[in-house]
Order: sequence, then structure tokens, then C-alpha cells
Amino acid sequence: MHLSDLETPALLLDEARMERNITRMRSHLAALGVDFRPHVKTSKSIDVARRMMTRPTGPITVSTLKEAEYFLAHGVTDILYAVGIAPGKLEHVVALRRKGARLTVILDSVEAAQAVARASQAAGDAVSALIEIDSDGHRSGVQPGDPLLIDIARALESGGGELAGVMTHAGSSYNCRSVAAIRGMAEQERDAAVSCARRLREAGFAAPVVSVGSTPTATYARDLTGVTEVRTGVFVFFDLFMAGLGVCSLDDLALTVLTTVIGHQRDKGWAIVDAGWMAMSRDRGTAKQAVDQGYGLVCNLDGQVIPEVIMVDANQEHGIVAHRSGNPSQLPALPVGTLLRVLPNHACATGAQHDRYHVVGADGAVSAVWPRFSGW
Repeated sequence: MHLSDLETPALLLDEARMERNITRMRSHLAALGVDFRPHVKTSKSIDVARRMMTRPTGPITVSTLKEAEYFLAHGVTDILYAVGIAPGKLEHVVALRRKGARLTVILDSVEAAQAVARASQAAGDAVSALIEIDSDGHRSGVQPGDPLLIDIARALESGGGELAGVMTHAGSSYNCRSVAAIRGMAEQERDAAVSCARRLREAGFAAPVVSVGSTPTATYARDLTGVTEVRTGVFVFFDLFMAGLGVCSLDDLALTVLTTVIGHQRDKGWAIVDAGWMAMSRDRGTAKQAVDQGYGLVCNLDGQVIPEVIMVDANQEHGIVAHRSGNPSQLPALPVGTLLRVLPNHACATGAQHDRYHVVGADGAVSAVWPRFSGW
């Protein structure tokens, strides 16, 4: 199948770029002596996950229990659910464990630890948990040095749960403005997690797992001494936001949205396409970066970037393509029916708008169609 045979909008996946991204990350982490626990929330596809995993059974990281359910049904059993556990979800967690999942949850409060302990006692199954560490003030977690760390561990284990260790996510790395800053954040992330694991061990808890990760810090980490595993997800496809951070190049971006020119507003210098925010998502993350890429960077059918042409605005099913300058004379001729490809700001968000990947092979044709899922 050729790209011109597809009805637009359609999500395209460049297989060679994806494989290159996976090989690079796995080799980098192997050289640093840590296990790789890829985050599958970006792809939500067993076909992609199989290429990232080190074994058919995992390990993987998920962000929803629906993801855990889906991947367990495909034989993946080693699963970390890396969103703070809500007590109302523990029944689902226990059910997944009974089905054979070695499912671990995360928490950062005594209350959550007590809830996990109660669920463990009721099920006769010591649910495994990691304590989330706040390594950068980005979101949630226990501050390094806070006595709460030991209180949580005690509440979990004394009540019947299992303390597996600690985890952290340096989300503030997404705000870094240089490679040096990202490397500094990677070291800060490592220090926070390793020091908290040490405190737990000194207090008599095993804490065998020290889990860290974000795509920027995983990419630029140089020393992961004391860390046992790294989680990273968006690296598999990359996106314009990661390129804006300097984490990848445009040639590494594996996802594009195929769209068709359906009209013009020539006095405004606009080409109208049939991919709006329902196809691209509303993510405008690059607006805070040095180069604002609008709703996406526009390429020709072969995937080559058209210089300075972006999707400047989007309605539900309409996208507006224009020259970055706004000068109508600068927009190249794009007749009605022209097929374009748009690089997304955020691979996770754009992927979530679609139910399948049209996999593009080395010859530029569609070599496969891989299903993907969404929701909770």
C-alpha cells in the first residue's frame, strides 16, 4: 500500500527511525549497567512494545491499569504502574496479580501505604510497591531527607504490603535549556533516588529496586551508580518538544500525521488541511521553547521538512498550514489534493488521537498496520 492509498488523516510510523531510537537507548543504558524498563504509554501497542522489551514478559512501565490489562493479555507480566495508586483501584490491581501479573504500584503517603497494606491482607497477597521520591519539585513524591519516607515503609510492610524500593521521575528535565542542564538533572535524579534507598536500607528495609527515568535524563545520564533500572517512553518516537530540548534531531522523529490539502485562503497565505486538533492533539508544548512549532512542522510526502512551514492553527477537523513569517508569498504552491506529513509536538498526545499505526518501510510504502488503544 502506498501513502497515496490512505484516507487522511492517518498516523504514520517510520519503522527504521523507531528501531534506531530503540537500539540507541538500549545500548546506552546497557553501557551504564542498568536494566531497561520502557514506558509503553507512548505507543500503547504490543507491536511496538515487543521491540523495546528485553524479554517477552517485560519489564514494562504503564500509566493506566487498562494498559496493564492489555499487555498482560499479550503475555507481559513484569509491570510497573507508575501513577500514584488510588485506593479505589486496588481491587483491580489485586485482580491483575491473580491473573499472573507481577504488578507493582507506587505511592508517596502513609494513607496510600495503609490502603495497599489492607488490600494485601484482604487478598492474602503482599502487593508490591515503590515509594515515589520527589527529585526535582516537578510533581509528586517524598522529599529526600523527609522522615515520612520511613513512616511510609513501616506502614506498608507492617500492614502486609511489600516494599520493593524507590522510584523517581525528573519531569523538570523537560524545562531544561541546555544539555549541561539535563545532565545535571540526571545526576540530581540519581542522587535523590539512591540516597533514599540507602536510608531505607539503613532503617532495616530491603529496597532492592532503585528506578529512575525520563527521556531527557535517560539520554544524557553519564553515571547511574546505585540505580537498578531506567524508565523512558517518548524516546521510541521522539517529537518536536524533545527536538527543541536538544534530546534528538528532526531525523529521529518517527511519527507523522498524513494529511491532505483541501482548500486555501490565499490572501492570508493559508493552506487548509483535513487534520485538525483531533488528529494532531491540542498539545502546544513547543510554544514555551525558543522555536514555536505551532501544531506541528510540515513535511512533504517523502517526509522532508518544508522550510519554515508549520500548522499555525487548528480546529477540530481543519488545520491551517502557513509560512512561519505569515507572509502569503512565502508559502509554496500546495494544490488541493497535495499530501503532506506533519511532525507532532508531543508523540504521546498525537498518538492518542489514533487507533492504528500505518508502518512505513524503507521503500516509503506501508508495510504493516499495527493497532493501538487508548482510554482508561
